[in-house]
Amino acid sequence: MSEKRLPSKLTGLTPIIRGLLADATGDPDVPYAPVILKSLTTDEAIDFAASARNAESTDYPEPLAKGDMPPLFVDGLDRDCSADAARKKLTDALDDYSNKHRAKPTVVCLASLGLLYVEQPDDVALPLRNKVALVTGAAGAIGCGICRGLLENGCRVAASDLPGEKLDSFTEDLKQISTDHVVGVAIDVTDPQSLIAGLNQIIQTWGGIDIVVVNAGIAMVSRLKEMDLEAFRKLEKVNIEGTLLTLREIAHHFVLQATGGDVIIISTKNVPSPGAGFGAYSATKAACHQLGRIASLELAEFEIRVNMVAPDGVFSEGKYKSGLWAEVGPDRMKARGLDEKGLAEYYRNRNLLKIQITGRHVANAVLFFATRQVPTTGITLPVDGGLPDATPR
Repeated sequence: MSEKRLPSKLTGLTPIIRGLLADATGDPDVPYAPVILKSLTTDEAIDFAASARNAESTDYPEPLAKGDMPPLFVDGLDRDCSADAARKKLTDALDDYSNKHRAKPTVVCLASLGLLYVEQPDDVALPLRNKVALVTGAAGAIGCGICRGLLENGCRVAASDLPGEKLDSFTEDLKQISTDHVVGVAIDVTDPQSLIAGLNQIIQTWGGIDIVVVNAGIAMVSRLKEMDLEAFRKLEKVNIEGTLLTLREIAHHFVLQATGGDVIIISTKNVPSPGAGFGAYSATKAACHQLGRIASLELAEFEIRVNMVAPDGVFSEGKYKSGLWAEVGPDRMKARGLDEKGLAEYYRNRNLLKIQITGRHVANAVLFFATRQVPTTGITLPVDGGLPDATPR
């Protein structure tokens, strides 16, 4: 078997085809049932896709085998073909195939590019079966809770963070839950090319993306009169530009796929209720939050929902510590004369319910939106045990 080639044209066409292969459900909250769409770009696959006569062959590219339904062969999608022209050609081809065979194809062959095939769905019909989620800034306390919650509900999860051992180890831990449903994707959200490459990797793995959790963010402690401008700009880069770039690129993908989508932004109680000495984080997360509200206005026409989750302090989830609290914690402990355990207890006791906020609590809020329990977009769901000063207003 030769080394895989990954033509950029195939990556661009895959979300269109995945969207066209999704079945309409008749449910206005969840209008489409997506498929997992795998790609084959080996030399053998490209040779096979070159001619419809190969449908009669018994020698299919691995791991495919000849079945009762023939593949759909489509040619004429060269590199100069626009997305609109490609969509029309693919729609016409799929309609012709469906009319002839009374079913949609499970294998689509694209001349000179390779082929795409539908992976058989999981046996258990969980709420997010065949959905694909990207979680940015995943390798921490909140990210751990979110990824686990998504996996337990049947989702395929692309856990992304900066490249390195931390992401690799985190991905291996998640694979203990579901090996085939997890990939680690190295993404620097401040770098457009890194973000695009990461999205392409997910598309090549599962065919597209349905849910994006914007969780990447950093913090620092400094009062305004002592604040270092370059340090502030670093927060701007991650918390604001990273959010903007993520929203921009996933909007293009969701529109191309044409089955709607969900974006959940991990905001913070500091947006409505900022803290002294925490101005850089509060201000940049407020901008991140506002970008989410604007995205909800701009993307609703494409059936894309954008909502925010605003937690209070989450210190750890299992063995994963919060990167934010690693930065903020020492200053908070010093100011209050507390150790780490005492600080967690302080935060527990300051909310009305006297409860410690966990990554699992944040995950439950994410799942509320990802499973579309109510028809809503542009709202903020606090996860803070009840903090009157932080009530959205």
